[in-house]
Amino acid sequence: MSAFLGYLANALARPSVALTLIALAGLVCLFARRAILARVLLVSGIGCQALLLALPVDQWIARPLEDWYPQRHEAPARVDGIVVLGGAVRPWIAGDRGTPGLNSAAERMTTFVALARQHPEARLVFTGGMGWMTPGGTTEADAARLFFADFGLADRVVYEAASDNTWENAVLTRDLVRPRPGETWLLVTSALHMPRAVATFRAAGWEVEPWPSAYRTRRHFAWRLSLELADRLELLDSAAHEWLGLLAYRLRGRAVAPADGPAPQ
Repeated sequence: MSAFLGYLANALARPSVALTLIALAGLVCLFARRAILARVLLVSGIGCQALLLALPVDQWIARPLEDWYPQRHEAPARVDGIVVLGGAVRPWIAGDRGTPGLNSAAERMTTFVALARQHPEARLVFTGGMGWMTPGGTTEADAARLFFADFGLADRVVYEAASDNTWENAVLTRDLVRPRPGETWLLVTSALHMPRAVATFRAAGWEVEPWPSAYRTRRHFAWRLSLELADRLELLDSAAHEWLGLLAYRLRGRAVAPADGPAPQ
């Protein structure tokens, strides 16, 4: 139940949902003959979405998160383990069709595979559950196993399949693999998610090295009119989720202050 309530809270905190609800409230007021309030709500809801078409607001909010840690190209000489976080597969697709169902964060998985091949001595871990979301209880770990099987890695990877959020990713995976002091572990996740992920793992007592992937912002903002409203809203939702999630985790003691800050603009 707690996982469902958290999922619902995250959904309601999305800007796209908030703007839609504002516009719908305006329609209700319109039919209720509250003309002034209806105009205010409709202009607010629809106007903000129109603003997203004209300005790269999504990039402004997402880019500082993606620039928080520098992009990596060379791993340390010694790598004891590599952890990749869930979020790149769709377990309901895996359970229904027997295929991983990769999404826009798929680069997490391909980056993990590349690092695994470069470091055959490293321990490999995938962490991701969310089985409660699928009728058959298929987890992200189940979907990931299907993906890694295509690269001959399925049996080399250790799977943590009970976590529903980043904090549980950190704690349950730590307890599963028991990293030793002084070991070098790479953490692979989307660049957008990396500040919260690193802060959370370190709050759980696990010093990990960030290896960001799946970038979604440009190095330089593009001042252009765009008709890709759905894409911009989706990125805005994801960025808002990360900023709010980092704040919530900090207030609950589940995240330390990120060691580094956004790169200079």
